[in-house]
Amino acid sequence: MIKYPLISIVMVNYNGLHFLKACLPTIYKNNYPRFELILVDNNSKDNSVQYIEQRFPQIKIVQNKKNEGFAEANNIGYSKSKGKYILFLNNDTKVTKNFLSELVKGFDDNKKIAGFQSKILLMDDLRYLDSVGSFLTHSGFLYHYGANKRDSKKYNKQIPIFSAKGASMVFRKDVLEKTSLNGNVFDSDYFAYFEETDLCHRIWLAGFNIEYLPTALIYHKGGGTSRNMDSSFIQYHSFKNRINTYIKNLSFKTLLWYIPFHLCMVEIFALFSLLRLNMPMFFTLQKAIAWNVFTLKHTLKKRQQVQLHIRKISDRELFSQVMVKVGLSYYLDLPFGLKRFKDLDLQK
Repeated sequence: MIKYPLISIVMVNYNGLHFLKACLPTIYKNNYPRFELILVDNNSKDNSVQYIEQRFPQIKIVQNKKNEGFAEANNIGYSKSKGKYILFLNNDTKVTKNFLSELVKGFDDNKKIAGFQSKILLMDDLRYLDSVGSFLTHSGFLYHYGANKRDSKKYNKQIPIFSAKGASMVFRKDVLEKTSLNGNVFDSDYFAYFEETDLCHRIWLAGFNIEYLPTALIYHKGGGTSRNMDSSFIQYHSFKNRINTYIKNLSFKTLLWYIPFHLCMVEIFALFSLLRLNMPMFFTLQKAIAWNVFTLKHTLKKRQQVQLHIRKISDRELFSQVMVKVGLSYYLDLPFGLKRFKDLDLQK
């Protein structure tokens, strides 16, 4: 008799009714027989909950009284999960028929693999990739492999990645339990952005791998909820959380050079914003740095947990697997979506 381990799908929703109408039917058309879907609603005002209750009564709905953000809402959904594998899936996606089956199959081959990012194509143009996954660079900014690139055979190879994209990533629950912070999968101080990279960083430090799985395919609208957010709000949380992640997760020796270099890069970006008279962005970046200064004592407590109880490998071991070197052209094209940047050859 074939055993089908339970997959728990955790989905966060905030006024995403138009996305849910396209997403949910594709999930229930997949060919994997055992899964549960936990939808955490961040106090939507567009009748999302009523729609689900009427059309998909099998879905477990958690209704928050306020918008808890992406990270904390996923933590809430995770706390309700019962599956062996936990899939974090955005509401602005559509999945293919064998998507879940391929994810489960991927775990059969290597017990050291803790999680996967699926292959993600852009819903508006299926010829192009959303992302294959992200890698560390010496600057602290991530290298987004395959971002906005035309799909081709070279993106059909399973490879290790540093960070999965939060739109579609699956993990073994036992590993999530080993790498949680104060019982939370995602850092509860992160409202949104970079929370998946922080989690993936901890998973790598614990001695596990994360890989890109091209046989598990989804389509992603991209920026569904964030399209209604102010750019300064997005950049604030992105920069704030990136700095905080490195303070918590890097070794002390690495911190001595990595954080100063990254902060220099941030200030260069801030200066560039100032020269363009983009004052909101300039002050947003200073605010992101200031937040990390004022909350340093709290961050150091979490850092102690990571370094003493989660870390199993050195930064040197980690960097040898997930750090890449990129030139100036990458950073110049990064603000414009990397459409002109030629990808590194990482499929060797």
